[in-house]
Amino acid sequence: MTNDGTASPCRQQAVLRNGTPVQIRVALPEDRDRIVAAFNELEPDSVYTRFFSMRKELSAVELDRFSATDFVNFVGLVAVVGSGADETVIGAATYVVLPSKNAARAAEVAFTVEEDYQGQGLAGKLFGMLAEIAREHGIAHLEADVLAGNAPMLKVFERSGLALTKTRDGGVTHIVMDLRQAGGKPRATP
Repeated sequence: MTNDGTASPCRQQAVLRNGTPVQIRVALPEDRDRIVAAFNELEPDSVYTRFFSMRKELSAVELDRFSATDFVNFVGLVAVVGSGADETVIGAATYVVLPSKNAARAAEVAFTVEEDYQGQGLAGKLFGMLAEIAREHGIAHLEADVLAGNAPMLKVFERSGLALTKTRDGGVTHIVMDLRQAGGKPRATP
């Protein structure tokens, strides 16, 4: 909560389609072990869908960066169930600001949702919060590379309410979403 009693844009309570309450918030350094545990629980297909390659672990550099949100060049969010020492990471989203040759800043987004929580609207909720933070920090466009076969993630972006363009190169769909459009905030997928 902020000082005026409203919800912080960096911490939100949400309820998934199946009724599960979750908290979405900025990743913290103390989340490192929770993030490692969540990664270790992912099925190989989910790892491949997120990283476009097989891997058995996250690197120390990736883990360090994930909890080093500066709101200028990087934002890392986690979705957790439980509270305190019993928190479990069930999803994550990031944006990384891309180099730009003009004044319009862009960032690349990426998501991971634990299999038991896929199809429950979590990716849409993570995207809605990430897009709101990006807009508040001067990001004009969000970009994503999605495996063409990852229809659920493509639908999250299509349902966001943002103007978007898609191009396909082989098995990868590149999406660019405009945060500057008239019409307000992006919609979180219900």
